[in-house]
Amino acid sequence: MPSKDVGSIAADAGQAEYRTPLAGEQYVLTLLGEQIVIPPRDRANQLALTLGGTFFSPAVGNTDALPFAALYWRRESKRSRTRLIFGLFVNELDHALKYGRFELLGHLENNTVPFPVKEIENGREVKQSSIVWGQAAGWIGAGYHLPVAPFQMDNDLRIQVFYEGGYLYSGRTAETGAHVVLPPDTYVHGLRLRTRYDGMRRNILELLHKGFAGGMDVEWGRRMRWSDATYGGTIFSRDATQEYIKLSGYLIAAMPLPGLSEQNRLILSLYGGAAPDRNLDRFSAFRIGGGPFPNESDDLARSPYPGAQFNQFPVSDYVLGTVEYRRELLAFLYLHLRGTFAWANRDVLTSPRPVKLDDSPGKALSVGLTSGCSWNSSLYLEYSHDDGILRNGTPGDSVLALWSKSF
Repeated sequence: MPSKDVGSIAADAGQAEYRTPLAGEQYVLTLLGEQIVIPPRDRANQLALTLGGTFFSPAVGNTDALPFAALYWRRESKRSRTRLIFGLFVNELDHALKYGRFELLGHLENNTVPFPVKEIENGREVKQSSIVWGQAAGWIGAGYHLPVAPFQMDNDLRIQVFYEGGYLYSGRTAETGAHVVLPPDTYVHGLRLRTRYDGMRRNILELLHKGFAGGMDVEWGRRMRWSDATYGGTIFSRDATQEYIKLSGYLIAAMPLPGLSEQNRLILSLYGGAAPDRNLDRFSAFRIGGGPFPNESDDLARSPYPGAQFNQFPVSDYVLGTVEYRRELLAFLYLHLRGTFAWANRDVLTSPRPVKLDDSPGKALSVGLTSGCSWNSSLYLEYSHDDGILRNGTPGDSVLALWSKSF
């Protein structure tokens, strides 16, 4: 059954004022004298495959290229909501049972990459920091859900409370430094308060078009078995790091530019996170990584820095902001120019004392294209130039390419 945000608009010369085609709507496009009909789409039921990669010059660490693949599935009905991101070693599953405005919630996640992971410092991989580590967790909770304007499938206010329980493990590799001391594998549990507000209207390619969104997370965690640890430098004491509190939040706005047509948009975002006790370690730290700018409702809390690797930076406090101008070149083709600014207290784990980078803000400039393609697919291309935060003062470039196919 079609979702409530399925509509129909047409692009022709007789329209008094052009209107950007919006997500879920049927759209009739006239291109080179030919009419192309884009059928309506049920946004409450989606299945998509994304393939792509990022290319770095010069390399970040020892990495020149990083491939990416993920399967996305979402299904929503009057009684339930399910969302899955499957990436083989990194996965997320959310499920909600609806009882009017109230919901029973479940969440499963794992980050269990079986390959050695090295921290990147001074633009290079630190061999002695090489370890294999991962975690898997399940959350159960309850929440309140309220639809909000403009009343599309993804427009709502959510207030959620979770109990989290999971398993954290780590192990040495052949390259691990002799003086590296890892904590024991352990059960980790805690509580999380989460709020989400999404008042965004999205365009036909699911890019943010108009509205506001925001969210906040308050997280308390505790490791049941723990010890002093060092990852090559700073000693993280058991008493200081066994428990932690993390606060994070974000605000995003998409709006028109005064005096210009609807084809010109301004998108602003601000992300931040802090640990009041400043006691985060390698496994509990916030992580800032790369990837495309988030547009999907449940992905908006992610804070990407252009050109970074996946989860590249462990940070204890951070502020990240973006300013983006987007131009609609055609109904299915969008150009963006984006500036990204980042301030972070980043622990350099192999230094005898924590090194903070809060006096060296990172800056990146990106230019990109998002295009609809044949076979119900889309293509995202982005070039980014970073001023040096990714490579310890050495400027660098990256190219991100993603192809997504909907089924």
